[in-house]
Amino acid sequence: MIEYLRHMAVFARVVDEGSFRAAAKDFGLAPSRISQTVSDLERYLGVTLLHRTTRKIALTSEGRIFYPRVVDMLHSAETGLNELNALSIDPVGDLRISIPTFLASSPLSTLVGEFIKDHPGVTLSVCYSDHPLGLIQDGIDLNIRVGWLDDSSMMSRKLGEYQRVLVAGAEYAASRSAPDHPDDLKHWHWIRYEQRADLIEFSNRDGRTARVSGISQLTVDSLDALYHFTHQNLGITVLPRHVAEQGLGNGEFVELLPDWTLRSLGCYAVWPDKSRRESLTLLLVRFLAEHYST
Repeated sequence: MIEYLRHMAVFARVVDEGSFRAAAKDFGLAPSRISQTVSDLERYLGVTLLHRTTRKIALTSEGRIFYPRVVDMLHSAETGLNELNALSIDPVGDLRISIPTFLASSPLSTLVGEFIKDHPGVTLSVCYSDHPLGLIQDGIDLNIRVGWLDDSSMMSRKLGEYQRVLVAGAEYAASRSAPDHPDDLKHWHWIRYEQRADLIEFSNRDGRTARVSGISQLTVDSLDALYHFTHQNLGITVLPRHVAEQGLGNGEFVELLPDWTLRSLGCYAVWPDKSRRESLTLLLVRFLAEHYST
């Protein structure tokens, strides 16, 4: 059986990736080689593990029984490697992490680069997306999430906070009377961010709060797009202060209601309770927590 351990790892990767081609790309091998490896494993076991069509693969009933056992075996092996890796002066291994797109050129991304410099044996694959990726579903070892934590079963560590600001293009702001209270914005045009609730809550120094939801003619799923359309004077929106700074600094943006504040967004590192590369994940989390300032 020992000579078929690699075959089992290949089988599990095919299931995880959803196709022979994707698994082959991951291993750096030809798809035909991956397909043959799984076929050899099936021949050895005397069962069919995968239904194959031209478009997709699916586990057979035997495959559904066998797959979780293989995953357990691989996880045990990874755990052993992690324990040895924790004792190593120079950690090695690979991690797949996700970071919001608006942090692509931020100090956080700079720290990711510094981490690579400090640990040349570590390989990072970074996915930048404004949409939350699933740690388990998308095979992510570590998520950097801003403003939302929706899974208590995951481990997390707060890295910092982002201040937010309400802004408008200078021309759009000049076309209306300056607001004194959030209620004054009910009839203003808002550029809506898809991942944010419609109601925006403000508070002032007196502890009073107010919620407002204006007219929304345009909805986007990217902070870069929010910035762009605000610059086109299509309405008002909420941006992280560091994203809005350029427009505010050159006078193209106007900050509205400066006496009212928006709740800060927390920045969190989130990872599974049983990470595929636990020691490497924790090493990166500690590095970011110690060096990152928002």
